[in-house]
Amino acid sequence: MSVAQAIRDAAVTLAHTSDTARLDAELLMAHALGCARSDVLLRHMQAEAPEGFGALVERRLAHEPVAYIVGHQEFYGLDLAVSPAVLIPRGDSETLIEAAQASLASRPPQRILDLGTGSGALLLAALSIWPSAEGIGIDRSPEALSIAAANGARHAPQARFMQADWTQTGWSDGLGLFDLILANPPYVEDAADLAPSVRAHEPAGALFAGPDGLDDYRLLIPQLRRLLAENGIAMVEIGWTQAVPVTALATAAEMTTVLHHDLAARPRAIEMAKNRNIPLGKAATDD
Repeated sequence: MSVAQAIRDAAVTLAHTSDTARLDAELLMAHALGCARSDVLLRHMQAEAPEGFGALVERRLAHEPVAYIVGHQEFYGLDLAVSPAVLIPRGDSETLIEAAQASLASRPPQRILDLGTGSGALLLAALSIWPSAEGIGIDRSPEALSIAAANGARHAPQARFMQADWTQTGWSDGLGLFDLILANPPYVEDAADLAPSVRAHEPAGALFAGPDGLDDYRLLIPQLRRLLAENGIAMVEIGWTQAVPVTALATAAEMTTVLHHDLAARPRAIEMAKNRNIPLGKAATDD
């Protein structure tokens, strides 16, 4: 069977599992052939399909995410290694990087902290913009830190990754102050209706945060102010229904907020700063 026919058949098979069945089939074929997806489409469509392709399709049919099957995912132009130890970086999270770049355009950060770094996606994206900055990523998972360190070695050797857990006393001792703090904490409700590819395969500890999805925000946000440099900002990812309660937590922690939306116009990130650091008149629905 040719590559072209195998891709067509796989797309039909996967249509019951995935909303992007054709793309999934092409990416799996690229992995099976050991080449880029563009090479599959331009150079290999009439070649014989590799024997291992069927097994990859079966894994996807069982709802295993394509990123875990092929072992990597693109984020902010970076090709990042991923495994079931880390969340798959998603394009919506690029909102944090773009918002931080706009907010810090006149004062490039010298020190950047990524809380719950996972694959290192947010930190490495930030360091691609500010390569002279010092970057530290923390995570409580040794397996996640191993993935992050491998990605750091490839994309930003100056990045440092450390094991720390913001639910534990003294986790931030000795870290110092930061001009930019990035955080994508767990924020999914325990009983949320998630796709099988997410609930069954992505790490629960990086997803779920109590009945209302706010447990980690309640712990983390009150600690951010003392980690911020005088003109620093924290950029925290939120679920699209969580803008009001997370803003309230930041206000209670004596921080001002700016809400940033993703490309689908959904609330996606809240920028936090010490009360005097966001100019007066900048609305909470700034963009």
